[in-house]
Amino acid sequence: MLIATADNGSPADSAPSLSLPGPAVPAPATGTTSHDTAQRWWRDAVIYQVYVRSFLDSTGDGIGDLAGVRTGLPYLKKLGVDGIWLSPFYPSPQHDHGYDVADYREVDPVYGDLAEFDLLVADAHRLGLKVLLDIVPNHCSSEHAWFRAALADGPDSPARALFHFADGRGTDGELPPNNWRAMFGGPAWSRVTEADGSPGQWYLHMFTPEQPDLNWRNPAVGADFDKVLRFWLDRGVDGFRIDVAAGLFKHPELPDSPDPSADERTRDSVNPLAWNQPEVHQVWRDWRALCEEYTARDGRDRLLVGEVSVRTPSEQAAYVRPDELHQAFFFHLLTARWDVDTFRTVISEALTDIAGTGSTVTWVLNNHDQVRTVTRYAGEPGGGPAEACGPARARAAALLMLALPGAAYIYQGEELGLPEVVDLPDEVLTDPIFHRTGSRQHIRDGCRVPLPWSGHASPFGFTTGTGAAQPWLPQPAWFAEHATERALADTRSFWHLYREGLQLRRSLPQLGEGTLRWLPSPPQVLAFERGDGLVCAINFGTEPVPAPAPGLPLLASGDCPAGTLPGSTAAWWMHAPADR
Repeated sequence: MLIATADNGSPADSAPSLSLPGPAVPAPATGTTSHDTAQRWWRDAVIYQVYVRSFLDSTGDGIGDLAGVRTGLPYLKKLGVDGIWLSPFYPSPQHDHGYDVADYREVDPVYGDLAEFDLLVADAHRLGLKVLLDIVPNHCSSEHAWFRAALADGPDSPARALFHFADGRGTDGELPPNNWRAMFGGPAWSRVTEADGSPGQWYLHMFTPEQPDLNWRNPAVGADFDKVLRFWLDRGVDGFRIDVAAGLFKHPELPDSPDPSADERTRDSVNPLAWNQPEVHQVWRDWRALCEEYTARDGRDRLLVGEVSVRTPSEQAAYVRPDELHQAFFFHLLTARWDVDTFRTVISEALTDIAGTGSTVTWVLNNHDQVRTVTRYAGEPGGGPAEACGPARARAAALLMLALPGAAYIYQGEELGLPEVVDLPDEVLTDPIFHRTGSRQHIRDGCRVPLPWSGHASPFGFTTGTGAAQPWLPQPAWFAEHATERALADTRSFWHLYREGLQLRRSLPQLGEGTLRWLPSPPQVLAFERGDGLVCAINFGTEPVPAPAPGLPLLASGDCPAGTLPGSTAAWWMHAPADR
């Protein structure tokens, strides 16, 4: 694991504390792999999500690239994360910013080339950082060679059997094959024009028409993705984040849905006929076996972490059984409202359901599809002025997440306390949700604005050079307050809170993988003990309460005098063994 670089100050001295009773949540069961437990780096790793397009631009075209990621690696090592997850950089027409893949075995020229990718992997590994790629198996681009062949070859061809093509209903096939609606708006089916110019069959796309869903009931699809995984594993990657991991298979009869607009309404994978089909689990068994094949060669685990959007933690647990995905993002924490009972329930259910599988919970508060926590929590009731309560709650939630058993993912800019950019003009919006629905609800551009690195005006060091283009999404003037150089210089910044939390997480044996025991606490406080004597507490209220431990904390998300836990604040304390 990566060890953080030079220290900018040490935590306050630990103070004695009382040992309080409470039920213990069991530690995750041991997995079934034969290599040493210490080799399973992913079980408590902290991974930084790099949205390549918005991280750092090395060429002056206004778009981030792989060379920019290479430049930023020392910054990420200094922060103290264990690895990076790269958003898609494959050739793509960019209808959904790379999640419409035209070639799974290449690099889009806007981001670099394979040689640059190889340098990135080598540099990351020299710094002790793992590299995860984003793989998109549910759908591809309408410009993928397979889909172009499907359009050219016509009905009943082997090329069309790679997708979900079907005849339409109605007198002349003028109606879609079923009533499903796409998650990004509109019907989930588009009709093609055949080679002779006549109206033809329809094809399924659960997101946009430019993202046709692949037919995983065709063995050729799975066989090709095996080759894709091997291509990148042979180039040294440490694993994959799997997009839409509960997707892939659709109900074999493609029947009408009793609630056809559920996905469109929620912007989530709700339609039970299109998602979470039982056949998908065999894919993850196959992929896990493939990764274990590489692990058997050198003892290094290759990680599979899934974007699994399902209704309950128990459903998610099915995806992380010992022979399937190593981990799956636990989105129930991300979507939890700012409420002590909700957080307690979500955390308890995760630890109970996931622990029995041999996996560890993969906690996440932000990603490239969600409103940033600073803005999201500011919109929750009862916190006072949004400009104060949003950052305070986001800092407290971050410290809570880093104290929980398991792994954690940080989305770029989270460590800078970036709020959502909510006032981008309509004419610059790129999210296909906006262009398909005309609505700004659930659009994702606001969390994808390029990062501010330095200076007092756009492009804030994101892109440099004479005649450099403006960033692909405009940065607001207030980004200056969150620039990286300013955060590094301010020891009270979000950045230093994350760095100190990551340092303690690595140096204290109580943190990372292990047990959690709930402690008695006031009504608005969530308090628990990790391992042998580390206490974490978070005050969801606005008024200060007595701290669960005496003395100054090791680390706190805000000012935290001895004996007190202020509102919207989280803190860690250490027990003294003699007092327990």
